[in-house]
Amino acid sequence: MSAPISRFAIPESIQDLPDDIRDAMLAVQEKAGFVPNVFLMLAHRPAEFRAFFAYHDALMERESDTLTKAEKEMIVVATSARNRCLYCVVAHGALVRIYSKDPLLADQVAINHRTATISERHRVMLDFALYCGLEVGELTDEWEARLKMVGFTHNDIWDIGAITAFFGLSNRLVTLTGTPPNEEFYLMGRVPREK
Repeated sequence: MSAPISRFAIPESIQDLPDDIRDAMLAVQEKAGFVPNVFLMLAHRPAEFRAFFAYHDALMERESDTLTKAEKEMIVVATSARNRCLYCVVAHGALVRIYSKDPLLADQVAINHRTATISERHRVMLDFALYCGLEVGELTDEWEARLKMVGFTHNDIWDIGAITAFFGLSNRLVTLTGTPPNEEFYLMGRVPREK
């Protein structure tokens, strides 16, 4: 028996959803081979689904000045681990493994980025992300200088803070609803994908 996807109502069928939401789910299913549980959970409130994924895509899909997709996902994993969000650690850990082509990186970052085998750039990035997510998060002159010293631009600094803030919201919603990660996420980037 599989665990429930949410403590709140989810659609009986994706065919029951508004066209744009159904199309978004079918598109991700085509790409990933399954519909991530967070899509089904957020379909509980279609207007919030649309707003959530619009902001997600604005942050995670746009070209940053220097932040790579792997670095963005590292931010998600580090902050989600501190927020004890299993769903986001597992799902975005898979993306860290895929984008970085490093099967160990996501687990190291989730447990303790300070002891992970990462660059100084990544260590400063994750230090700042955790500062934004767990502390005040004010961009001081000292933080700005430290981030710029390792190659981040002013726009990158916004991205780091915004990704951290957005996934704080995501972590809390997933925890509120009791949404588990899809089993498929656990092996992504660890074993070759079946063609």
